[in-house]
Amino acid sequence: MALVLGGCVTLLPKTAPVQLYRFDVAETEQPASAEGPGFWVHRAPTGFARGAEGDQILTMSGNEAAYIAGARWVAPASALFDDAESHAFDRSPGPAHLGRRGEVGAAPLSLRLDVETFEARYLDGAGAAPTVVVRVRASLDRTADRLAVATRLFESRKKAASNNVSAIVPQYEAALTEVMGQVVAWTNTEGAQAGSSPASASTASAAAKPGP
Repeated sequence: MALVLGGCVTLLPKTAPVQLYRFDVAETEQPASAEGPGFWVHRAPTGFARGAEGDQILTMSGNEAAYIAGARWVAPASALFDDAESHAFDRSPGPAHLGRRGEVGAAPLSLRLDVETFEARYLDGAGAAPTVVVRVRASLDRTADRLAVATRLFESRKKAASNNVSAIVPQYEAALTEVMGQVVAWTNTEGAQAGSSPASASTASAAAKPGP
């Protein structure tokens, strides 16, 4: 399991230590991927829900938002999410390859992920075991004319076994692993179909190809 306790920090001698956590996508069995030649996908800047993008762990109880005391992400959640996205595509045997800065100049497609929800919800009342909700809207566009190829909303909910941070934090990784697996499979399928269409043939031929 890639989610680990990062350690603890104390800023002042009399300040209680803060536990640091991280998350990533766990190793899972990869689904059957779309067939066809490989293609590059440019990663557009990720959008992240306000209040959840930093290093504090957001919770919601009804309309009330709060952060888990004494626990933080080892880095901003938005940065950890980008790393998890890269790892998910790197581990996929499918044709879609996520282009990093400097690796590809003219990818035929652009993928933007907007993280609409990244929080632990107390659906059964305060004090009960919360449910981690990760909701991501994915948009795949052609880079040549910025026309939308496909858009889809992905969501995963994972309930913690208890109201302890040690039980809550792993569910972020479980939910993210499920969502990113769906995003990668969807990008493989939609991207392969877009690359085979006449409208995108000229763009695809001009872009760098990672191979079959």
